[in-house]
Amino acid sequence: MAVYLVPVMLFISSILMAFAWLGHIKYKHKSFFVALLFSWLLVLPEYILNVFAIRWGVGIYNPSEMAAMNLCTGVVCIALVSKKFLGEKLSSRKVFGFVLMGISIVLVVL
Repeated sequence: MAVYLVPVMLFISSILMAFAWLGHIKYKHKSFFVALLFSWLLVLPEYILNVFAIRWGVGIYNPSEMAAMNLCTGVVCIALVSKKFLGEKLSSRKVFGFVLMGISIVLVVL
């Protein structure tokens, strides 16, 4: 079960982090301190989930494999939040780059 849950937990953690990094941009009319509070309220559960997933995943995955999953999902989640939440247009070149990242994770983990 953990073999599937650890990557899912890392992905959810990356979604939270992407919103913490970028979500406040949509509300630029709000003050800096509101953005800061919003970001920190997302970072705490993200960090707890991330640390729990990594501690639980050791022995199933190598630390380098989990780091690769975490980095890749982080970049992909930034792209998803940028596109879906902020309306950024993703070029075919960027999409191809994300596909290559996904392939690299498969190569690292397998």
